[in-house]
Amino acid sequence: MYHWDFGLVWSYRWLLLDGLGVTVAFTIAIVVLGLAIGLLAGLAKLSPFRPVGWLASAYIEVFRCTPVLVQLIWFYYAMPILTGIEMSAFTAGILALSLYGGSFYAEIIRGGIVSIDRGQTEAGEALGMVPSQIMRRIVLPQALKRMVPPLMNQSIIQFKNTSLVSVLAVPDLLYQGQVAAHDSYRPLELYTVIAIIYFLALFPLTVLVRRGEARLAVTD
Repeated sequence: MYHWDFGLVWSYRWLLLDGLGVTVAFTIAIVVLGLAIGLLAGLAKLSPFRPVGWLASAYIEVFRCTPVLVQLIWFYYAMPILTGIEMSAFTAGILALSLYGGSFYAEIIRGGIVSIDRGQTEAGEALGMVPSQIMRRIVLPQALKRMVPPLMNQSIIQFKNTSLVSVLAVPDLLYQGQVAAHDSYRPLELYTVIAIIYFLALFPLTVLVRRGEARLAVTD
């Protein structure tokens, strides 16, 4: 029988904490950039100018319909060959995961906007507002309330997706765990602890999302 020994994990605690710090920083970066990209793409898809909408739709479908791991590898290995621009593993990871997350954020934002009753827009037009003012002052504030839960859920998924950057040797939590596992020859203990760390980091967020959804359901 296998004899579990979690005591050795303690000797790698600083390595794992460093990896967790990289994971958290990576998540913040890709969520912020992804939201910015998603907002632009979501608004572009709703644009009355068809070429702009087509470009936004093409971006969204390409990134939603291809595996994120393939995107990471493509950005890191293929992009420099095609463009001649070298990029670090950090840059490739942030770029790929931000664009991937942005494609999902875009659809969430677009869905939130179109869910607002057309009468709200007509009311703004009656007050003499231009389309940008109507979107900023009337539509987006109401749509944001409906967007928050799915945006939070997608951000949780983004947190988990950061584990994939370990294939590019980015020293995130999973990569540092792999280093410790290879060094100690105790992969089961290390990967179990890594899974627990991810759970402890994400479970409170999932609880907050559920509570937020319940509050929104009541207020609606």
